[in-house]
Amino acid sequence: MANSPNCDLKSLSPLQLFERVTEQGEKVRALKAGKAPKDEIDAAVRMLLSLKLSYKTTTGQDYQAGLPPKDLVLINNGTAKEEDEDLVDPWNVQTSNAKGVDYDKLIVRFGSSKIDTDLINRIERAIGQKPHHFLRRGIFFSHRDMDQVLDAYENKKPFYLYTGRGPSSQAMHVGHLIPFMFTKWLQEVFDVPLVIQLTDDEKYLWKDMTIEKAYDYARENAKDIIACGFDVNKTFIFSDLDYLGTSAGFYKNIVKVQKHVTFNQVKGIFGFTDSDCIGKISFPAIQAAPSFSSSFPQIFNGKENIQCLIPCAIDQDPYFRMTRDVAPRIGQPKPALLHSVFFPALQGAQTKMSASDPNSSIFLTDTPKQIKTKINKHAFSGGRDTIEEHRKYGGNCDVDVSFMYLTFFLEDDDRLEQLKQAYTSGELLTGELKKVLIETMQPLVAAHQERRKQVTDEIVKQFMTPRKLAFEF
Repeated sequence: MANSPNCDLKSLSPLQLFERVTEQGEKVRALKAGKAPKDEIDAAVRMLLSLKLSYKTTTGQDYQAGLPPKDLVLINNGTAKEEDEDLVDPWNVQTSNAKGVDYDKLIVRFGSSKIDTDLINRIERAIGQKPHHFLRRGIFFSHRDMDQVLDAYENKKPFYLYTGRGPSSQAMHVGHLIPFMFTKWLQEVFDVPLVIQLTDDEKYLWKDMTIEKAYDYARENAKDIIACGFDVNKTFIFSDLDYLGTSAGFYKNIVKVQKHVTFNQVKGIFGFTDSDCIGKISFPAIQAAPSFSSSFPQIFNGKENIQCLIPCAIDQDPYFRMTRDVAPRIGQPKPALLHSVFFPALQGAQTKMSASDPNSSIFLTDTPKQIKTKINKHAFSGGRDTIEEHRKYGGNCDVDVSFMYLTFFLEDDDRLEQLKQAYTSGELLTGELKKVLIETMQPLVAAHQERRKQVTDEIVKQFMTPRKLAFEF
């Protein structure tokens, strides 16, 4: 096999080929680091070159570490042409489909794994309770190496959670709560430490705002995050602008990542151009660093081998594909990931929510009256043009934003299924479905506002002070 690698390569998909090249590259590095015999290293290098050639022949692209192949279709003359596909990156989400992004295609394109029934059942067995409705309903739908995290947990080995928030505005909206609601549940059922990164440096680099404003937004957003109910003894929230200057471990990991990622790679992964400021080009290493436990010596007692699990929306995956590619080269475990779908704008799943458009979502500062008005006026309907048509043909839950929002926030499975059947059959009208959503969202937002009022500057300071948490390492 080592001498004739092409014998079974033609049957592999571009993504499988990419993974084979990546694995072989890691093998070559390990052989060199271990000072293996020269003939063994030479054979492994020949295999690597052959795999790279097969990859280029199949995809029409040179192999680039950390950059999986684009979703390509081969046409008759053997040249490659991009499909009409959804655009998903850390700053843009665009789709022409009223149902939203095609997540099955995205799994293939990004090379992640679908969260299937077997994995959900395994999580249930591990924690001894019913999985979160975000898992049961496919809101968290994709993963990388979650099986490894469960292996560790079942063998009493530690892991930790890492998620984040880019503080681009003072007020967060309900969509921003999704990763934090799920992360809080994960922290409680697995009883593990959590670090939350506030990327105020990123927002300063990308947005037209002062560095003071970015830092101020970070502290305001921290209050909303704390109001989700996190335990101060198990959670460290940090601002990049603060923490980077105080943690040698964090900065060392940033520099290690920076050394192992080329400008060409970040251009390919993130679409940077020659006119982007160098701060943007170096930022991905800052988002990568919390994936490594040595970035938090005060929490992990200097230990470097503790795996990280990152719950996030799938648009953040490019950062962590890069991180996972770099990790073995700097002697760190690859972070595992759980990916969520995107939270739709009120105007429909084709549009993106914007902090500058108050009508694109329900904000955590909205009054009950504002919530009612926004849903009645702006929530995209899957209903028919007339009551008669709706009674006859029924509504479409796949595109109806009120139903989508209820999928996120209505915890009762039986009630949700009843609403779906009634709306699809035409028994339930759009106005009635919107009324259910209003009655769900008003108390949820009001309760959040009450909890946030209790979060003082002193409490924020406690969460954001580097310190030992309630775990022994």
